[in-house]
Amino acid sequence: MELASSRVLRVFYLFIIFISSHIVTGCSQLKEEAPVNQALLDGIEQRRNDPANLRAVDSSLALLKNGDVVVRTGNDITSYMLCQLNQKDKTYSHCGVVMMEHGYPFVYHSIGGEANPDARIRRDSASCWFSPADNLGFGIARFDMTDSTISSLGGIVRQIYRERRKFDMDFDLATDDRLYCAEFVYKAVNHATANNTYITPVTYFGHSFVGIDNIFLSPHARAICQIRFK
Repeated sequence: MELASSRVLRVFYLFIIFISSHIVTGCSQLKEEAPVNQALLDGIEQRRNDPANLRAVDSSLALLKNGDVVVRTGNDITSYMLCQLNQKDKTYSHCGVVMMEHGYPFVYHSIGGEANPDARIRRDSASCWFSPADNLGFGIARFDMTDSTISSLGGIVRQIYRERRKFDMDFDLATDDRLYCAEFVYKAVNHATANNTYITPVTYFGHSFVGIDNIFLSPHARAICQIRFK
């Protein structure tokens, strides 16, 4: 039964990977393909230019601090499928770690798909990461970490970024050379805190897994803001 469940989960992951290779996520521009879903494009354009959405992003940028974890909900089918991997709260599909550099917040995160063809850890401006053109909403969570722990976290995420580790398409917690988005945050935070249960994984079809909700619903985290774009 456990073997069968593992196969089901692997098929599910492969489906996500297949879809993600055909859909643009992140801050890249949409590529025109026939037939064009004009209603979808109009909705993206409206969300991108809505003054309330732009104000929400700007005000949220001012809230960000070193070590914050950011989460977002992508606007594509891949993101929807990734949301379903969360067991308690299926709102968010992606996450990353914030570090302030030269007075501006940047997000370190692991992402695959067409938006990131080489599948290596990315460092993106927070304004791009929150973009209403590509997302339905986002949130900010803050952990109860000391300044020294946050400094350690910064060193860890930057080291992983310099090593150019790739996205883990096997969603395998047992390996460290490749990391999926929640795995990246989970391992970096647990390493920085020197506590391997600070964020805890769950068992999904007999497979150890960290969902995004395991991170932002952690008893060590508190929500700073949650935004749903208009």
